[in-house]
Amino acid sequence: MAENIVEIDDDSFEKAVLKADNPVMVDFWAPWCGPCRAIGPIVDELEGIYGEKMNFVKVNVDENPLTPSKYGIKAIPTLIFFKNGEVAEQITGMVARAKLEETIKGVLKEG
Repeated sequence: MAENIVEIDDDSFEKAVLKADNPVMVDFWAPWCGPCRAIGPIVDELEGIYGEKMNFVKVNVDENPLTPSKYGIKAIPTLIFFKNGEVAEQITGMVARAKLEETIKGVLKEG
């Protein structure tokens, strides 16, 4: 995991995501999830490119069941992009780097 990607929990979610000044990409994952581990390096790479404009955080769904439940997460990996405390975009499953980058650019462009 990239050093700038912070692992947050149910208790810190509101402050880290909903009240953040920048848009936030939340990676809902679990250590046993193969696709989660596969998408991790892509997220790390994109954080290196877009980390000044967007915050990147991870939530372990096994250790923090409240937040995934609140957002209706049924499958992982699920990446939810928040802007001004609201869900702007959501991606579920393993996707290509180009799709992730396109989504990040779209979230950063909006408003």
